Amino acid sequence: MEQYMEIIGQRAKEASKIMARLSQVDKNRGLLAAAEELRKKTDYILEENKKDVDAAIQSGMKQSLVDRLQLTKERIDAMAVGLEQIAGLEDPVGEVLSMKTRPNGLRIGKKRVPLGVIGIIYESRPNVTADAFGLCFKTGNATILRGGSDAIHSNKAVTVVIKDALCKLKLPQDAMILVEDTSREMVTEMMQLREYIDVLIPRGGAGLIANVVKNSSVPVIETGTGNCHVYVDDSADLNMAADIIENAKTQRMGVCNACESLLIHSAVAEKAMPVILRRLKEHQIEVRGDERVCAGASEVIPATEEDWGREYLDAMISVKIVDSLEEAIDHINRYNTGHSETIVTENYDHALKFLDEVDAAAVYVNASTRFTDGFEFGFGAEIGISTQKLHARGPMGLEALTTTKYIIFGNGQIRE
Repeated sequence: MEQYMEIIGQRAKEASKIMARLSQVDKNRGLLAAAEELRKKTDYILEENKKDVDAAIQSGMKQSLVDRLQLTKERIDAMAVGLEQIAGLEDPVGEVLSMKTRPNGLRIGKKRVPLGVIGIIYESRPNVTADAFGLCFKTGNATILRGGSDAIHSNKAVTVVIKDALCKLKLPQDAMILVEDTSREMVTEMMQLREYIDVLIPRGGAGLIANVVKNSSVPVIETGTGNCHVYVDDSADLNMAADIIENAKTQRMGVCNACESLLIHSAVAEKAMPVILRRLKEHQIEVRGDERVCAGASEVIPATEEDWGREYLDAMISVKIVDSLEEAIDHINRYNTGHSETIVTENYDHALKFLDEVDAAAVYVNASTRFTDGFEFGFGAEIGISTQKLHARGPMGLEALTTTKYIIFGNGQIRE
């Protein structure tokens, strides 16, 4: 087993050297060819995806997670569009960020370069396979992908299609390597490939992320689970609030930027609750509330302490009534996962205070948390949503997959 991952690491390392030398033109050609091939081979990808979806349904996987796993023609087209968008973005590699002349005549600058080999461990969502390839390829990195066993047929199909496109253009196929052994031992081996992998990015549930952060000897960029909140302020437009909550909670429930927790100011709770609960009921959302929420609606289940910090990824939401903006901010900062938070308000000062004091990667005023996404932010796609604070935070686009090195020009200087 160790030899298997060792060989993959060696192949990726060699490919990363070629990738670092590829021109922007060649990288864009590869991305556009991959997008075209995905569209051409849509039926093949859907056939393979059906094997995963059927197995998931038979195993009793909940519907919100089946939705995350399932591909459609529209979703495959969105993967292709994502690659095309990435091709159209400015290549950050080679950008000189600064250049200063020292008193001794040395000119010292800083330049963007690829990270090298990026390892990605992810669950369920086969679109990650294409997104990760696109962003890594554009930034001159090789990538080792280890998806979940529940999506293995889908991930293999997407990988085969993209590699076919690269092969036709004589571009390095090992720029993208899928670990086809989905055993847990492979994850353990991958976390120890420090000699070959420059950075590891886990994408998935809290258990997966915690395991990688705790046990990896390879540097990790932590992408986060999403206990995302919507706070309805005392000056909120209640129709707007209901629209935002409905969208944030119900558009796709199995994703990390879905709303899992709702806070409502007590001054508007009596008017807001019936409107919001009616919208949630239309989607069969189970509401778990505090004592005041339960007192106002018989169908609400009493919330436990655990509910305030849960990422449900399901048809559930926690609801709490608060008496002030300050209480809302304190609650969010205590229980959130550093992902995405939004306030619905018509009060400019409250909006600014919320933006300033809420500690999260993405903080919104009067908009759905569902926009925390590389595609929506104009990155073409994302490698993940970082909830840590070092190197990268929020949706990780091209710049997050580069590092820098100093470049120094002299004319014979020696240090005295």
